[in-house]
Amino acid sequence: MELLKLNTSKSGVAFSEDLKQSAMAANSLLHSGKGAGNDFLGWVNLPSSIDKEQFDAINACAATLREKADVVICIGIGGSYLGAKAVLDAMSNPFELLHTEHKNPIVLFAGQNISEDYTAELLAATKNHSIATIVISKSGTTTEPAIAFRIIKEEIEKRYGKEEAKSRIVAITDKARGALKTLATDEGYTTFVIPDNVGGRFSVLTPVGLLPLAVGGVDIEKLVAGAAAMEAATAEGVAFEDNLAAQYAAARYALYTSGKKIEILGSYEPKLQNINEWWKQLYGESEGKDGKGIFPASVTLTADLHSMGQYIQEGERSMFETIISVEKPAYEVKVEADEANLDGLNFLAGKRLHEINKMAELGVQLAHIDGGVPNIRIEIPTIGEEAIGALLYFFEKACGISGYLIEVNPFNQPGVEAYKKNMFALLDKPGYEAESAAIKARL
Repeated sequence: MELLKLNTSKSGVAFSEDLKQSAMAANSLLHSGKGAGNDFLGWVNLPSSIDKEQFDAINACAATLREKADVVICIGIGGSYLGAKAVLDAMSNPFELLHTEHKNPIVLFAGQNISEDYTAELLAATKNHSIATIVISKSGTTTEPAIAFRIIKEEIEKRYGKEEAKSRIVAITDKARGALKTLATDEGYTTFVIPDNVGGRFSVLTPVGLLPLAVGGVDIEKLVAGAAAMEAATAEGVAFEDNLAAQYAAARYALYTSGKKIEILGSYEPKLQNINEWWKQLYGESEGKDGKGIFPASVTLTADLHSMGQYIQEGERSMFETIISVEKPAYEVKVEADEANLDGLNFLAGKRLHEINKMAELGVQLAHIDGGVPNIRIEIPTIGEEAIGALLYFFEKACGISGYLIEVNPFNQPGVEAYKKNMFALLDKPGYEAESAAIKARL
């Protein structure tokens, strides 16, 4: 079974020999480590390097948390939560909370914002539930997750006492240094390491993503197996004609250089909505620098056809569209005939919703192409662990190639620090006295 298919025939891109060679050269740089940001290339061969011992350690920790808590709060921001949330939402029943009994603990997220209301409501909602937490931070001092952890840690210690709390807190952090590592060592928390050579937005296949997913009931070995299959399918020696990641990156680059500065990622399966969010961070943070980069946007279809659909069809022609299509759904629901037929839908009687959804997808594709929006199509066989794992690695590999094609360092994020300096100055953080006076004068 093919885990992923790519169709660029409706993109209007013709792959020249120069473009093919450039894409393959960029792919080679990822493997040779001779390109910019080469100290953050640990993700390239990560799927194939995860061994049974690592899986066993993660699954054992997940089992302990599952026994202790019916709600596990995962604390992190950016790549420290987006990947786990994306995969968990894809693999979960969105109506699970309505069921009286839960097969798996509910995994909730904190530390991705500083909203007082969100935090208060989270604490209130979990008041009558047994809780544990996974805190994810390289340094332990990133403002949003550090605040959330301080609050959640206090709540756990208050409920269960400091000794029991130690078994309900797991830290995923640096292997040797940082505030969180120091605390975890002092308190005796179970810890997992964020690899030094894997940046946050590429970390979903490290314990950062794998532990919360294992807690939530995802088969992480199948997920990684799918990613490993895509790793092999996009390796350095794979020809351009067979290398889907190189083809996607090359198509994006050709569209970008022709004036298409916005990419809209969409799907007709709402379970994949947070794959979009993970993808936006991956590409936005990797490409958006030095005044360059495709702006990553997303839609959820068919819902957004009744809102953003108007702009996509007839707005400024500065965009192209990439659709993740799912070949087979997990369930079967048919439209039944209705004697009165007041809604005029009897022509659909006997048809499965998936067939109707697929015709909407293809009809929209043709309409958007006619409207001047090039279209790229990615197809996965089903929403399952292996296919999702392959999709994640496909996007990661293509992102690295794409960054090198536009000649930026895809593995740094210098612009992320600008807001932090202003925030610290406004909050009168020690050491920021001069900046504080200057910025308050501006306001």
